[in-house]
Amino acid sequence: MDKRSEHLQQWIDIYSDTLLNSALFLLADRQDAEDIVQNVFMSAFESYHSFQGRSNVKTWLMAILKNKVAEFYRKKYRHTGNIPLDHYFDNEGSWKHNDVLQDWNEKDENLLDNNDFNSVMAECMDKLPLKLLIPVKLYYLEEKKAASVCQETGLTTTNLWKILQRSRMQLRECLEFNWFNIS
Repeated sequence: MDKRSEHLQQWIDIYSDTLLNSALFLLADRQDAEDIVQNVFMSAFESYHSFQGRSNVKTWLMAILKNKVAEFYRKKYRHTGNIPLDHYFDNEGSWKHNDVLQDWNEKDENLLDNNDFNSVMAECMDKLPLKLLIPVKLYYLEEKKAASVCQETGLTTTNLWKILQRSRMQLRECLEFNWFNIS
């Protein structure tokens, strides 16, 4: 076994779980996460000669992972259809669900500490169309800057803000029906 193969096997043994957990957080689909991690190690093997040890191996592998996830989202985002606006507007262009936008109570301020609420929120996120979900994950969960999200998805800044606005509205509607009206 050559030095490159030996190092790669060590890295797989040491960093697989860490990379998989990060990928699962970023992608929320186990199969996609496993595929991305496999691609990370293949890329590391192919570019082994460029790793000069100036950074920690884990840091280098995590950078490859982030690039692979960005590439995954970029491809997936470009291959999804248009965002359907009929969810929000009727044929005349008026809002369909004005009654959904109720004020929430002050007691709802610490909801992110509530596991049941987080489960409902995750279900609501899963209901978002992919064209809305990808920018939401990149901007809010990965906390990327707008310019970075636009670059990764090919969106203009104006389009990103509209998509994030529609996403928030759809999430709010889902939470209204699945959390606030039942609690």
